[in-house]
Amino acid sequence: MTEPPGGQRVVLYTREGCHLCEVAAADVARICADLGVGWAAVDVDADPELRAEYGDNVPVIMVDGSEHGFWRVEEPRLRAALAQ
Repeated sequence: MTEPPGGQRVVLYTREGCHLCEVAAADVARICADLGVGWAAVDVDADPELRAEYGDNVPVIMVDGSEHGFWRVEEPRLRAALAQ
């Protein structure tokens, strides 16, 4: 996916029952709220193509349509990317 859904700058690809996804969502929500940046979570299991692409690499953090990282949120790095 190259265009974030709903024009959000940050998209977090997750799956139900994923502890790392829950932690990442909380981090992304907090950081985006601090910076006034929109974000959205997308369940990879709801789309066979996303499931095939991301598999067990969730959570995956996308910023402005580009992969920023996976598994854990690196807060200083994410803040720097969103400041651009």
